[in-house]
Amino acid sequence: MKKNTFLIANLLFISVLISCNDKKLTEVVEVPLPTVQEKVAIGNPNDLKADEGSFQLEKIPFGYDALSPDLSALTVESHYKNYLYYTNSLNKAIVGTDKENLSIEDILSKLDINDLVLRNNAGGYYNHSLYFKTIGPKAGGEPVDTLASKITKDFGSFSNFKTLFKDAATKQFGSGWVWLVVDKTGVLQLSTTQDQDNPLMTYAPVAGFHGTPILGIDLWEHAYFLDYQYKKKKYIDAFFNIINWEKVNENYKATFKK
Repeated sequence: MKKNTFLIANLLFISVLISCNDKKLTEVVEVPLPTVQEKVAIGNPNDLKADEGSFQLEKIPFGYDALSPDLSALTVESHYKNYLYYTNSLNKAIVGTDKENLSIEDILSKLDINDLVLRNNAGGYYNHSLYFKTIGPKAGGEPVDTLASKITKDFGSFSNFKTLFKDAATKQFGSGWVWLVVDKTGVLQLSTTQDQDNPLMTYAPVAGFHGTPILGIDLWEHAYFLDYQYKKKKYIDAFFNIINWEKVNENYKATFKK
């Protein structure tokens, strides 16, 4: 019960009426975040499994608490369970249809943009699969191998890329994503999308370029609010501490095989 109380309190700002010299003043008080002990999750990511269907979870090779202090165990656990919801919803939406045996990339590139159930759940599944594949403990630093030189070539320097990426994420309004994309000419570009859209969706609105995402930051509140509340910029800064650049480099190389 204590843990649930803190969770609810953490999402609210309380207006308190203070009586002073017969005058009532309104003061906004920010509720403190739970302590480390109160934020520890007791689950195990290996215990989660999607319902039977075409798609399964991208298994994370670390515990929920492995990304602390950048992301708390509670945030990672709740986010991973959110990913499970998209996975199960996608499998339910395509069962018995001609999409049941397609790859997720084919589903996204050919979907009817007005089919919001499939658009949201297929997008949510793909986006979170990429997100969890490209983060991890003892990560961060700078890009490696082929990707390192490519980022320097297309953005001028890693430092410049980092600044542009963070700026795009900071300016993104509401729920959405910022992506590092390989466009159809092989050039690295930045793109942003709303909700669970992504640059593989040919007809989805994209601020930037359509193409193959190799890295994405989730800017929905479920990705950071328990830890950072309204301080989204701090979450964006922390995200660069958990990027697994080896995996992003693998994603980049995989685009050559398509």
